Amino acid sequence: MDLFLIILPVLIVFLIGYFGQKIIGFDIKTISTVSLYLMSPFLAFRTFYTTALTMDYLYICIFAILLVIVLFILTWIWANFLKAERSEISAMMLGAVFMNSGNYGAPVVMFALGSPGFNIAVIIMVLHSLLMNSLGIFFAAIGGKGQATVKQALRNVFRMPVLYACIIGILLQLFHVNISKSVMNGVDLVADASIPVVMLVLGMQLASIKKTRVKYRFVTSVSFLRILVSPLVATAILWFMPLSDLIKSVLIIQAAMPAAANTTMLALQFDTEPDLVSFTTFITTIISIFSIPVVLHFLGI
Repeated sequence: MDLFLIILPVLIVFLIGYFGQKIIGFDIKTISTVSLYLMSPFLAFRTFYTTALTMDYLYICIFAILLVIVLFILTWIWANFLKAERSEISAMMLGAVFMNSGNYGAPVVMFALGSPGFNIAVIIMVLHSLLMNSLGIFFAAIGGKGQATVKQALRNVFRMPVLYACIIGILLQLFHVNISKSVMNGVDLVADASIPVVMLVLGMQLASIKKTRVKYRFVTSVSFLRILVSPLVATAILWFMPLSDLIKSVLIIQAAMPAAANTTMLALQFDTEPDLVSFTTFITTIISIFSIPVVLHFLGI
């Protein structure tokens, strides 16, 4: 029960966004854009400016890349075993490889492990965002009607303000540039507001998912890979890395998150089985209400 109470505040905010969208009906894309371009960069900047640079950064990057590679291989093998078509393989990739580390994972870590864990969660959130906006676009494009090229995918990455916020934060820290308390107070206001907003957006996105007919063997397979296999793979990778127990716990929790809500937008944009991707996001999110407390239990939280 105590473990469920850890994620209860997160679920409450999701429900507010869910019912707000059902009753009022907001322009989700506009709110999501505000969060991505105006709020999240301040959160990323603060994290990279205030968190001391260590070798842990390198190991976290290696972990994120290895996890994506292993999940890609496992999903590809399983999709071919199921004799999935190209568009279905891409849809499975979007759901199984990319987890919701931002508007779900980071808040859960914040309530479970406090500020030290939350700072690490933001770092992995930024890395996952970069991977999703490059590899995610690639997967969506090759399986859909969109004709995005690798160049277009990279251009999308370099348009992300979060990337530049991270770079600026790191540079100011390296050169020991002191920012006045008044300026940082302003940064804190926007940064602290970003997480509740992205949580509301996820609730709104879930409310917009329509019931549809999908091939449930693909949904089941992706859910299995995302909810169970992903944290197990993360645990195996971290076994060989000289990281603290806190960092390992954060990375495993993030790896256990449901499918990223943004994959639905990618699937819609490139017409890559959007019904399958959106329904997978919904199902894995529902399952995570019960699976996340189990993960927290095994981590001793």
